[in-house]
Order: sequence, then C-alpha cells, then structure tokens
Amino acid sequence: MIFKDTYEDLTPERLEEIIDAFEAGEGGSVTPGPQVDRIYSAPVGGPRTLTSDPATGPAKGNGKTAKPKAAAKAPAKKPAATKAAKPATKSTAASAAALASLDDKNRPAALVRPAQPDDLKLISGVGPKIEGILHDLGIFTYAQVAKWKKGEREWVDNYLKFKGRIEREDWVAQAKALAKGGEAEYVKVFGKKPR
Repeated sequence: MIFKDTYEDLTPERLEEIIDAFEAGEGGSVTPGPQVDRIYSAPVGGPRTLTSDPATGPAKGNGKTAKPKAAAKAPAKKPAATKAAKPATKSTAASAAALASLDDKNRPAALVRPAQPDDLKLISGVGPKIEGILHDLGIFTYAQVAKWKKGEREWVDNYLKFKGRIEREDWVAQAKALAKGGEAEYVKVFGKKPR
C-alpha cells in the first residue's frame, strides 16, 4: 500500500518497477490494484459463473457461463393455499400467541396509569424493562400484583416467558408486604430491604 492506493499480485520484479517509478517521480503512471489479469477481487482470468448446477446437472457451453435448463424442467410453483398452510416460524408463532393471549380471561385487570405509580422495581425480579412491560399491560401498583390469583400469575409468567419465575421469586408476597407498609413492612416480612 502506498498512500491510499494498494498494489496486489506483485512479483518481485513488478514491485521493483513500481518502486523505481515512484523514486523517479512517475508514481502517477502506475495503475493501482491487481497487477495481473483480474478485476479487484475477481479470480485471475476474469469473472466466472457456475459451470454446473447440482440440481440440473452440468451446463453446456464454453465453461465460463452456465446456460439455464429448459423451463419445463423447473420445479412447479406451489399454489397460494399451500404457502399459507406453511408452519409459522418460532418468532411469528410466539408473537401470535402473545397477541392472542392479550384477550385471555386470566390476563390481570389493567388500571389507568395513576399520577404516582408504585416502584415495581422494588419487587425482586422486576427490573426497568420488566416494569415497563408491566406498565404497558396496565399494571402500576403493588396492590394489583398482590391480588393476582394463580391463573393471572401463570398468564403474566407466560407472557414474560419467565418459566415459573414469578412463583419462585414470590412476587405476590413481596407485593403484599410493599402494599401494606412499603419498605418497612417488606423488611419486617423478609428480613432485608427490597432489591
């Protein structure tokens, strides 16, 4: 590389020629890039396409370009109904399940956002991101979480993809203590400060 220009595929002789040209002040006459018969990253001898197609067999011609097989040999297109019946991808299925579950009877009742929502992050296991999701679901207070029945806990657990974490961390008991007397009650019940 000399300044911003690169010189590729150099032989010792060609390198000496380039150095001599620059020493003589004729560096502008040297063409940068590959110094053999190729264009940038193309192979030596010029660009080439596949010379055979594993699906249709060897191509006929000069070996540099493959001729397409007759259209009759091309696989038939699937009808639109078949395409629609194709199974959904994992993320699409998960999104559809999440959207469908928003209408589930076990979804906890939503509230209108109060002027001062409770700091749900004081519940062990709830961070800023989870708190935001709970807010999106209309869950803003400890009292709401404290009243969750089994079906509601399972719904939220599935919605958040927690795999039982709400039960393991006992969000309901934590919320009951916080709703009853704030951090002081939490310390009294659990023997430690929240979070």
